[in-house]
Amino acid sequence: MGPVASALMSEAIRLASQAVGLASPNPMVGCVIAQGERIVGRGFHTWEGVKHAEVLALEEAGAAARGADVYVTLEPCSHSGRTGPCADALVAAGVARVFVASADPNPLVNGEGLRRLRAAGIEVTMTPEFEAEAVALNEAFFHFIRTGKPLVTLKCALTLDGKISAPMDNTGWITSERARTHVQTLRHASDVMLTGSGTVLADDPLLNDRSGLPRSRPLLRVVLDSTLRIPLQSKLVASAKGDLLVATTSAASPERRHALEARGVEVKVLDGPRGRVDIQDVVAEIGTRRYLSLMVEAGSMVNWAALDSGVVDKVFLYYAPKILGGLQSLPMAGGAGKQKRKDALQLERTKLHPIPPDEFAVEAWVKK
Repeated sequence: MGPVASALMSEAIRLASQAVGLASPNPMVGCVIAQGERIVGRGFHTWEGVKHAEVLALEEAGAAARGADVYVTLEPCSHSGRTGPCADALVAAGVARVFVASADPNPLVNGEGLRRLRAAGIEVTMTPEFEAEAVALNEAFFHFIRTGKPLVTLKCALTLDGKISAPMDNTGWITSERARTHVQTLRHASDVMLTGSGTVLADDPLLNDRSGLPRSRPLLRVVLDSTLRIPLQSKLVASAKGDLLVATTSAASPERRHALEARGVEVKVLDGPRGRVDIQDVVAEIGTRRYLSLMVEAGSMVNWAALDSGVVDKVFLYYAPKILGGLQSLPMAGGAGKQKRKDALQLERTKLHPIPPDEFAVEAWVKK
């Protein structure tokens, strides 16, 4: 692509990124329509707005769309859902060329949008130089389409020696306010937060989205609680408004369950091995509700249970320039762990995120 075309596709990527937290369960898509260097239409999709990015850009462009170039971050759809096919709308508008950053793996599209455009005589060009950036925007959506399950990210704040709590006094924070602000960007981009009853008892968290930015739907908060230990007076229960799910087992007290449900908490029995909640079933249940992304913010035991079960797809670890030491300080992942170094869980596609002046985060995918 030449410099003009590259700049226009970059603008489409920028538009798509404005839909963080606003598009789920749909993908984030940005579209630019241009006559030469002059932009005549822009659009990005939000769930509440219903209309897709291409349709919004076409409406802004009006008659200027005829013979124009279209730059879109995701293959135009070819099926009818809440709206008609975007590929057909582009054909009807008489656009001349369409530049696409990434294909759509949705079986309802999967190349059909491109075929429709080409069949109508429209020149279609894939732009591989923008593919990685476009795919990263929709990594959760693509994962959901392929697996039917949310993309699971384990987030944790820890010292340089891998500790998340001291044996006695755990007041205060491990990481800085700047790092915690960065975490809120992850929460805002997530559909679901998951923790364990131990964390609720120890920290009484809200697990809410404190970014202050609008969302397409409320952040769902999930607690793994095999015996329903969660206090009725906890911040989570007190703030429940159809956005709190407690996963438990059949061994939990029916009276306790009814008391939670009376306070607006959904309680779901998901029996697993050794009398504990089956975290794989929890993730599968979240998938049936069309939530695209889930972030684990829990303690040592739940972290290991999630990792060991295979449900974790990637990690986001925030490191503070501190060392706790000792054998009683809890590690990021406790439990039985692996007994041999050769059996250690492997990470790949590692990326470092500097958090000045002295902190950093490690983002990496779990190798499966």
